[in-house]
Amino acid sequence: MVGRGSLLREVMLETGTTQSELSRVSGVRQPSISQFLSGKVDLSDDQLDRLLSCMGYRLEVVRRPVRPELTRSERRSWELHRRLSSHLTRTTLEQWIPTIERNVDRLTQRVTGQPHERNVERWRRLVETRDLLGFHRVLTGLDRNSIEMREVSPMSGLLPQDERTAVLSKAG
Repeated sequence: MVGRGSLLREVMLETGTTQSELSRVSGVRQPSISQFLSGKVDLSDDQLDRLLSCMGYRLEVVRRPVRPELTRSERRSWELHRRLSSHLTRTTLEQWIPTIERNVDRLTQRVTGQPHERNVERWRRLVETRDLLGFHRVLTGLDRNSIEMREVSPMSGLLPQDERTAVLSKAG
């Protein structure tokens, strides 16, 4: 049976993800990632699944990385939000808050029906609580809740146009 740290290393190598990049995208400190990889600190299945989702994978109970079945639209949205997550820090979140709040207000006026109304409120709570880890989870998560939250994302206007274009051309 492959250890969790080895599995994390395997996906990092396959995706070309460095410890620093994974740290930025996930919000997990780089020294912690290093300890997971070296086996000095055990990694739970939940922690591993969280880190794998930042690289486009999910964890199955059999402990192997799995690329989820996403529609083209869901994959493109994930790619764009993942790129945003790589820029997300406490400082950038504070800088982004005015734009995100305006976008949440705009979405509140336009969105109807569930789960969209509920998800706009979930975004509002993330903003109010300044939940940095919560933002990272929604931006990079591959679970159904994260996918549906990104369908009513208030993050528009934050990714520089050149990065947006590069992500979209790569995502196809």
